[in-house]
Amino acid sequence: MRTRTALVKRDLHIARVWAMGLISTHRPLLVQMIPMRRCNLACSYCNEYDNFSKPVPLDVMTRRIDKVASFGTAMIGISGGEPLMHPQLDDIISHVRKRGMVAGLLTNGFLLTEKRIKRLNAAGVEFLQISIDNVQPDDVSVKSLKTLDKKLRLLAQHGEMGVNINSVIGSGVNNPEDALTIAERAHELGFTTTVGIVHNGDGGLRPMSDQEQEIYWSIKNIGIKSYGLLNRFEKNLVEGKPNDWKCRAGSRFFYVDEYGLVHYCSQQRGYPGMPLENYSLKDLRREYLTEKSCSPYCTVACVNRISTFDSWRDPQTEKSRVPVGATLERQQTE
Repeated sequence: MRTRTALVKRDLHIARVWAMGLISTHRPLLVQMIPMRRCNLACSYCNEYDNFSKPVPLDVMTRRIDKVASFGTAMIGISGGEPLMHPQLDDIISHVRKRGMVAGLLTNGFLLTEKRIKRLNAAGVEFLQISIDNVQPDDVSVKSLKTLDKKLRLLAQHGEMGVNINSVIGSGVNNPEDALTIAERAHELGFTTTVGIVHNGDGGLRPMSDQEQEIYWSIKNIGIKSYGLLNRFEKNLVEGKPNDWKCRAGSRFFYVDEYGLVHYCSQQRGYPGMPLENYSLKDLRREYLTEKSCSPYCTVACVNRISTFDSWRDPQTEKSRVPVGATLERQQTE
């Protein structure tokens, strides 16, 4: 009962702040922030971590959160690296909530314990996502169902936040059927599920095999639905076809790295590449109206979802500054 009450309160808070964000196109809906580039894992596909960085100091993080809040932002997603390695993560999350924004956390889950989950509850985490790559660990990734199932059971028992489990299918995944097993287990535990699509070696999108497509759509029909992409968009991605859409990265969504620089997303670091402290409403409006040449084959799901809210509004009249083909090879983890 206590957990259900917490989830109802969370849903009401999320609905309220998102409604405010949708009213004005000047408000970011989601900002992803990095307090810790260092990670306790070393997945071979990942380009978002190192093994040496120090945590961003708390006072620096609070200033960045305050700046983002000044835009009327709806939600901050804390990512990494591995954010649970930050010694003052609870204070960072609490400050996000204090400023009235929804607090989300993306983690590999390895550092979760009963005590740590309860601390996250107390800090105010409202949404948590874990990406699981396979059923059994291999030389590409140890983020497997075998190593994480105990952590998932702890979250189901003690967590007061919404939990989403993201599995992966597509190029580079050795056993695509693992994604279906992972999604079924997430449903058993009462979590929402999403499924990501990966790029091929040159950063482009390739069509899935018939087997992969069958598994993909099976996952999409499992149990509790999450906020996945629109079916048309998904269908094109699965078949390796481009999408025609208005990417609002740099405005309705943007990514703040550990140095405090603003980027379109984790895979387009360098654009616009401005310090957050200097970012302004003028910059938000410019990027809102700027088309992105990397968008037709983009699989960064969070940007796709956020941009969907404004798909019917405001044509993009500014030309992209992103070189064609600049998208990095990546596994979708948003």
